[in-house]
Amino acid sequence: SQQEKMIIDRVSEGFSGLLDWDSDVMTSPVHLLSFYGCSSPTEPSLSVGSPSSNSDQSWSNAGSPQNSSPCDQGENMFCDTEMLEDIGDVLSKERLSIESVTVRGCPVPVCSRPQDLYTDAESPIYTVCHLLPSMENMYTYSIPPRAPSFNMTAAPPVSFFEWQIKYEEEKLAALSYVELTTRDGDGDTFLHIAVAQGRRALAYVLGRKMAAIGMLDMKEHNNQSAFQVSVAADQHLIAQDLLLLGAEINTMDCWGRSPLHVCAEKGHTSTLQAIQKSIQTSGRQVNMEVVNYDGLTPLHVAVLSHNAVVQELCCHGTPPSAQNLALLQKRKLLGECISTLLLMGASLEMKDRKSGRTALHMAAEEANVELLRLFLDQTNYFSIINAKAYSGNTALHMASALQGRQAQVDAVRLLLRRGADPSAKNLENEQPAQLVPDSPLGDQVRRILKGKGAQSRS
Repeated sequence: SQQEKMIIDRVSEGFSGLLDWDSDVMTSPVHLLSFYGCSSPTEPSLSVGSPSSNSDQSWSNAGSPQNSSPCDQGENMFCDTEMLEDIGDVLSKERLSIESVTVRGCPVPVCSRPQDLYTDAESPIYTVCHLLPSMENMYTYSIPPRAPSFNMTAAPPVSFFEWQIKYEEEKLAALSYVELTTRDGDGDTFLHIAVAQGRRALAYVLGRKMAAIGMLDMKEHNNQSAFQVSVAADQHLIAQDLLLLGAEINTMDCWGRSPLHVCAEKGHTSTLQAIQKSIQTSGRQVNMEVVNYDGLTPLHVAVLSHNAVVQELCCHGTPPSAQNLALLQKRKLLGECISTLLLMGASLEMKDRKSGRTALHMAAEEANVELLRLFLDQTNYFSIINAKAYSGNTALHMASALQGRQAQVDAVRLLLRRGADPSAKNLENEQPAQLVPDSPLGDQVRRILKGKGAQSRS
């Protein structure tokens, strides 16, 4: 019988859903023509043949004229209409599975498409008048999976920092030794400037090039290496990178400060922790007891900086303000620096070179109860509780001599509770109670000291 359109478009709804995933999958030749911009040819009327034969002629009527084009044939090209009315029956009959089904075309003439749509090259176009292959080859092309196969090797993920490094490496590929080591008027190299500006990827690439020629620790006019500049600027990630490249930790600037001194003075906790992590993983040695030009270790500097913040907070009072909040934050950071220095092995017994004070003496001078508790919670605190400075004063002498500090009472009580000796004498043959100033608060401190002294004598 005559068909006005291809019966393949009458495939059951369930099967067409499997083949036609989206609008880009077009199995109809008419759809293909519309996709490439060609007008749809008039659909021919094709004759019915036998699908059981492998011969191309089996698709045409026996009465068809020889050497005639299929487009000239007047009857349907499909031999069995009911087969295409229920494609599921064909699958069952041929023992095929839906996973192995798709339509495959055969060699066809070329239909030119508009040259301005895609490329200047001509591409073959499948038209409606082309013959289909034999039945056994009609459903042999596998349907591609919608999702990528699990055995596909995915490219390793690249972080933004890694991408930046690659970009900077390409830019600096031709940088010469002379350019790397050139200094500006302040003695800064490209590496110093990159570190000061916080450009981590650029600093890493420059640092790697400098390390390769043994110039990673070049100093600028303040005798600071690029690593020291990163510490002063609190660029902890850059400091970590430079340490990984081999930057020297035990180095001093023109003020006699090591990187640890700078962290302790400014409260750069993140950078100090980066240094701690580096020496833990690499096994490198760092001198925790190095002294600056004032004879102070990093721990001493951190305690004095903490004292200064505590004193300033006392002067400003308790009302909340932006300045007080900033001071509270700095006090917190300095406290974290002190804790980190202790974890790194800083010694509480170390005395400063000028006066012989320990960190405990320095905390007692400002009645810094927070630090006193921290130091007296250390396992070796008993070795310093009655340690004497060059003047013969103990920490208890220091705390007792304070004037007008509300925390003085708490500091004295804490020291006494942890074993401070109220009968200890300094070089002036003075006991702590003799150093207490006359005031209502001083009288209270004196009573505490004398009460403890009476208990110790009894």
